[in-house]
Amino acid sequence: MDSLTIRQHGLAVKEKAIARLTDRPSWTLPKQSSSIAPPHVWTNADQDPVPEDKRTWSSWAFIGYWYSDLVTVSTWTAASAIMTTGLTATDAVLIVLVAAICNAIPTVLNGAIGADLHIPFPIAVRASYGYWLSYFCVVTRAILALFWFGVQSANGGTCVTAILTAIWPSYARLPNTLPASAGTTSQGLLSYFVYWCIQFPLLLIPSHRLQYLFWVKTVLVTPMALAMVIWITVVAGGQGDFFYAPATVSGSTRAWLWLSNLTSVTGGYSTLAVNIPDFSRFSKSRGAQLWQLPFIPIFKTLVGVFGIISASASKKVYGVVYWSPLDIIERWQGSPGGRAAAFFAASIWLLAQISVNISANGISFANDVATLAPRWFDIRRGVVLVSFVGGWALCPWIIISSAAAFLNFMSAYAIFMAPIAGILVCDYWLVKRRRYDVPALYDPEGIYRYRWGVNWRALVTTLVVIVPLLPALAKKVTPRNIRVSQGLVNLFTFNWLYGFFVALAMYYVLNYFWPDRATLIPSVVPGDASVVRAVEADVESGTTQAEKVRHEVMAESKVASVKEVGDVTIT
Repeated sequence: MDSLTIRQHGLAVKEKAIARLTDRPSWTLPKQSSSIAPPHVWTNADQDPVPEDKRTWSSWAFIGYWYSDLVTVSTWTAASAIMTTGLTATDAVLIVLVAAICNAIPTVLNGAIGADLHIPFPIAVRASYGYWLSYFCVVTRAILALFWFGVQSANGGTCVTAILTAIWPSYARLPNTLPASAGTTSQGLLSYFVYWCIQFPLLLIPSHRLQYLFWVKTVLVTPMALAMVIWITVVAGGQGDFFYAPATVSGSTRAWLWLSNLTSVTGGYSTLAVNIPDFSRFSKSRGAQLWQLPFIPIFKTLVGVFGIISASASKKVYGVVYWSPLDIIERWQGSPGGRAAAFFAASIWLLAQISVNISANGISFANDVATLAPRWFDIRRGVVLVSFVGGWALCPWIIISSAAAFLNFMSAYAIFMAPIAGILVCDYWLVKRRRYDVPALYDPEGIYRYRWGVNWRALVTTLVVIVPLLPALAKKVTPRNIRVSQGLVNLFTFNWLYGFFVALAMYYVLNYFWPDRATLIPSVVPGDASVVRAVEADVESGTTQAEKVRHEVMAESKVASVKEVGDVTIT
């Protein structure tokens, strides 16, 4: 590159920066011509059906994805933390297994929407909730993703602290110059900043290429996690007595604790059962995402067992129960060899933390904001926004250190995800039988407008499911100020199972007796280019999307739809 080219590039960057600071319209994204939305609707290519050249996720990619999401510090600690409530190690393992199955089934069922039609969650949810009511679901998930992105990033700073302490032991004694009101220390804030700087460029990896990051994590985390468990077990001379400790509760108390812990472990991954189309839309084939069904329970249960074994062994080795692998790593900092081990182990856990934050929160928020404001945001800008707003504006270190009520509220906020997941499953599999008109999903005047953009069946179902849970939610946030009946408290104990299954059943009943026949089309209308061209050629006719495809492009689209989405005929 010669000096003239460099100078021209520098001038271009300077002009662009000045325009961004002085001219608001300069932030507007160009409307891609490939969009299948009507000409008057602003959208961008990130929300369109994934083109064939970007459908790169094989079954191994999905296995790597879930390995990335589940082999984490939080999953490691979840099972062992169950034992603090008075249940046994066997109870903890069974709870994690059942919770994983509860996560896996709706994840695979909703993942089929993305694998079949190659559309993201914010677009797919329009078929069940209606074009405009779907924005409620998108905003709800965006808020959760934004909040948890910040919290997960703040927790990631702990890994950086272990890494820097292993390199420079004096870092552990770094003087604190921040006031108590800051919610963190100078060391903690510096570690967080380093974590953020490492995470930011990885957020910019395109979604269809994230599988490579997941595989790097898989290759590195597996031997490290096994080595940690084997080492501490050998040093302890076995698993330790803690592993065989009997339950300290019994009867109905034990049963409700079982359900409460099951809901807690299930709810931690409830958003993924909803947003999985954001990733499954990159599937090479319809069957690729089915491998999630066995591997979610396998990974989640194995990591939970690792956590229980290491916690039990740590009690025997150190005299203290360490729930987190990072707490064990901290005990290695006393010798050069220990610091070397701490450096490598903490670095790998750092990669694990970044991977799950990208897949579970960063990409989810980016898809949501790209749907809410497509004129200004695509996925790339969305991850930049979540990185600054969720990472800095929310001051997540303050939330973790002092906002217990807010943490309780956001943890319970996942109650909104269960009915959304149930309605998505019911609508796609039972009501519409996997027959969506994809171009109509992008049209605010299409068949999924229902009435005023709202499918009243989804609205009624969501309200009926959520309203009984609100009193117990308020009590969870402010337990001293609110009193509710024990029945409502017990209902909240298993809110995810209640929300998912009641929503699924009620939505089906409402559609059975009061169907919206305009949306019950006889065949799938895919979002492929050939179909889009045919639809755009007849924008002035009064026919519906389904009629256009049936009458004008049946010969071309029928073969394509059978190839892409399988059986699409009425039986």
